[in-house]
Amino acid sequence: MSSRAQERSSVVQLVSSVLPLLLLSLSGCSSMDVVVASNINALNGTTVKITCTFTSCYKMDINKFAMNWTYQESRNDTEEMFMTYYKKKGMVPLRSDRFGERVTFAGNLDKNDLSITLSDVQLEDEGIYNCYVRNPPDRIQGRGIIELHVVTELPPPRDSTIAVAIGASVGGALALLILSMVIVKCLRRHRKQELISEEKMEEEGKLEAEGVAEEGTKQP
Repeated sequence: MSSRAQERSSVVQLVSSVLPLLLLSLSGCSSMDVVVASNINALNGTTVKITCTFTSCYKMDINKFAMNWTYQESRNDTEEMFMTYYKKKGMVPLRSDRFGERVTFAGNLDKNDLSITLSDVQLEDEGIYNCYVRNPPDRIQGRGIIELHVVTELPPPRDSTIAVAIGASVGGALALLILSMVIVKCLRRHRKQELISEEKMEEEGKLEAEGVAEEGTKQP
């Protein structure tokens, strides 16, 4: 290979390696971002969905992608991994004395959705759930932290009887006030019309009287 061909090949390789990085920087993509709900409330005995999605500058490569779900009772406790990703099997739940077979994958890898569902929620399930994601060539490992709170009963619905009574009273008072204003306005208009009619009748009476007086003065 000639020196000129070698130089041309080197330039092509350099452009091929730099161009993707240049396009990536122009697109505004900086690093991986994991999106989760920081706090979730679950009713004891029900099924809850724990969501975890991620955004990345790169398309997911099944041969390099890595993901783990872990649980810990508190931030100071050791993490227990209960679900992971295998490139041939996808998302696979791991043997866990705590969860048994109650954890299932509920996401969609094609949409970067790594969500799970936890069925028959128990009080002991309360704690911190970690969603770890690595998507090379992103160098940063993403992490989402979710705190699950298990409640034994939902808060009672607010008693709206008093509010309804107050609203009805206020509405009734406003209706009476508006009705009173309309009646007063009608009475005032009616009274004004009567006054105008009386003034008109008096004016007509004066004119008739003046006419009669003029006719009397014209007679010999």
